[in-house]
Amino acid sequence: MLLPSRRVARRALVCTMALALGLPSLEAQSIAPITHENYTLPNGLRVILAEDHSAQVVTVNVWYNVGARNERPGRTGFAHLFEHMMFQGSDNVKKGDHMALIERGGGNMNGSTADDRTNYYESLPSNRLNLGLWLEADRMRSLKITKENFENQRETVKEERRLRIDNQPYTGAFLNALTSVIDPKTCFAYAHETIGSMDDLNAATLDDVIDFHKTYYRPNNATLVVTGDFQPSEAKALIAQYFGDIPAGPTPPAVECEQPFNTGLQRKSVTDSKANLPAVLVLWRIPEYKSADWPALELLSTILGAGESSRLNQAVVREAKAAVAAQALAGVGPRRGPNVFGTLGIANQGVSPDSVEKLLTTQVQSIVSGGVNAEELAKAKNAFRASRIAGLETSMGRAEALQEATMYLGDSKAVTSNIDRFLAVTVEDIKRVAAKYLRPDNSTIVLIKPETKTP
Repeated sequence: MLLPSRRVARRALVCTMALALGLPSLEAQSIAPITHENYTLPNGLRVILAEDHSAQVVTVNVWYNVGARNERPGRTGFAHLFEHMMFQGSDNVKKGDHMALIERGGGNMNGSTADDRTNYYESLPSNRLNLGLWLEADRMRSLKITKENFENQRETVKEERRLRIDNQPYTGAFLNALTSVIDPKTCFAYAHETIGSMDDLNAATLDDVIDFHKTYYRPNNATLVVTGDFQPSEAKALIAQYFGDIPAGPTPPAVECEQPFNTGLQRKSVTDSKANLPAVLVLWRIPEYKSADWPALELLSTILGAGESSRLNQAVVREAKAAVAAQALAGVGPRRGPNVFGTLGIANQGVSPDSVEKLLTTQVQSIVSGGVNAEELAKAKNAFRASRIAGLETSMGRAEALQEATMYLGDSKAVTSNIDRFLAVTVEDIKRVAAKYLRPDNSTIVLIKPETKTP
């Protein structure tokens, strides 16, 4: 990918430093509007074009409205499986050639899976826009779902699970804990892991996979975003030529999710054979990303457990020396359904998990009762704003931001205005959401124990 000009890079660096230090900057007060155009093809494909000639780069970014939330019991991991399957060839592209063509064209590409969406993208020199669009259209139209490709990629996903989750300390237990706060009977959509279980992957059939693809990987269930250095008239002509005659699919079934809050404290204990020290997770259910309470919850997680100056790091790690690490998070990525707020502490050698749990909950309760101060909130806002502005400096960052605004906030124009939700948060808002959601009867406490070694 071509790099931005030195002037653009320097502006981003200066802006980010000013924000991080809390210094005034006219450029940092708001995000410049991202001018863009929306339209929909007759087959239902939604298109967003955002022209920007600051660098000779274009990004082609496709989000399919399918993720783990669309899977059913006994057949999990399909969305993640297709993250791999979509690179296995189509009518005009041999297996492995998608990546090779992009690299030879001077670009980069990838895909990823989340609870609510699966994305695929190519960032290229602007004179290769046609290549990115053609490749995405060809696999949307004619993906090769063969028994050979299916079996091969199923084994790839299983190996990924072994290496990245099952054989890593804490990772599997963490992921299991984060899904455990959601009731699988009333909201299976968010009560299972995105990567899927080994049993479900083994049980999947080729017909299952074909049906999943026919249902979700169609133009009427996708959004195409093009950002960067292009002429809209040329992009529209190419999009119509490549995507226009791909047939629409059936309307996917609606996702059902009913998850009550404040249903009582739950305690769980799991053994992790790869862990050397016990760990404690304290988790609470929180609402979806577009909720008016979300910005305060996200900023609260920064104050509580992000970075060296966070409350958990200062009180639990440095002062009490009870944990080797302590963190907080608001959500496992944006969702259109219930999410999770969590605090984590990995106990220091010789420290009991009960002590770590008490320290974690004490810090949370101190915010419930006493709130946070203006300096803490200002620092959290500056960090958020700096991250947001830096993320919009690239064509890929702008493409993802437009997709997120469209999917999670229901309006691509929110790509600019979303930051205002966060900058409007007050210290009173932080205290209010802490009291509303971070309460004992809305929590799940998970103890992760190392495996007992026998002599």
